[in-house]
Amino acid sequence: MLSIVTAPDDRLRQMCAPCEPGDESLRELAAQMAELMYRTDGVGIAAPQVGVLKRVIVVDCDVEAEELNPIVLVNPVLVQTKGDPVTDEEGCLSCPGISVPITRAPWASVDYLDLDGNPQHIESDGLLGRCLQHEIDHLDGKTLFESAAPMDRLRALSEYQLAKARGAKPGEVQ
Repeated sequence: MLSIVTAPDDRLRQMCAPCEPGDESLRELAAQMAELMYRTDGVGIAAPQVGVLKRVIVVDCDVEAEELNPIVLVNPVLVQTKGDPVTDEEGCLSCPGISVPITRAPWASVDYLDLDGNPQHIESDGLLGRCLQHEIDHLDGKTLFESAAPMDRLRALSEYQLAKARGAKPGEVQ
């Protein structure tokens, strides 16, 4: 059973290796990641967040849908972002107990492979656009802390230490 890796675990700061689509173990990994994401009330999860250094993410930002509809992105590549940067609060399963103001482009375009190795493309704004950027950051060894502006990073690190001391669990945000 997979569990969430939390900061400051070194695996969260490493570049992930490309995956071979069509591998049955990758399907199992994606299914377990999705189950863990839903169980912790996340909208996205990257493989390094479960201790696996592979380029795979699972997202489902349709929080009001009656049915679960996870999207598995294998070897995703952020192709383009557009728009004036927007700052919004972000939480992270690997940094429980806090939310941090992060500035990102409001729109993202991503190329990826599905689990069968078929090329796919997704583009979105809003929560999904932000989530795609956040999760791809994880694949490149970039955590919420590195994504924050310097002063916000210092505040977030301090708040995270307090949240950890309180026993914050993945899925909890400030």
